[in-house]
Amino acid sequence: MSWNDFHARGAVLQLVMERARVDPGDPGLFVDLPDMEKLFGGPDGVLLALEHRWTTHLAAKLDQAIEDGAPPNTAWNELTAEQPVLRALLDRYAGGSRSLREAQQAERGMIGAHFNAQVHADDSGGLGRGRPESGAAAASPPARVVSRC
Repeated sequence: MSWNDFHARGAVLQLVMERARVDPGDPGLFVDLPDMEKLFGGPDGVLLALEHRWTTHLAAKLDQAIEDGAPPNTAWNELTAEQPVLRALLDRYAGGSRSLREAQQAERGMIGAHFNAQVHADDSGGLGRGRPESGAAAASPPARVVSRC
């Protein structure tokens, strides 16, 4: 990807977010976006780029939650409060985009891995200071987490 394409992609994402601030369910959200097909391959590509933005921020918040001993849902709630338009946009279009649903499934796996890392740290006297009290993940046994870095 060229430097120009990188900036053009950013401009398209910014335009989509500006439109979504007015109405995340607007049927014209992806209409007349400059070079959308070339830069993203279509609306699904735009949605995946926005999901990537969300997931990147969520991963950082989840890491901080582990450090603080806070439950993973704290990270989700904080990010939702900070980025309500992005969250509303992703929620609105998940039903119609298989690729977005699959990306969100991977996101749920990341949340589960962070929870399991926290539980493992709690069980071994590590960083985590608290086990989440509720949610399906609370019933999950600790699992080994493998870093992809």
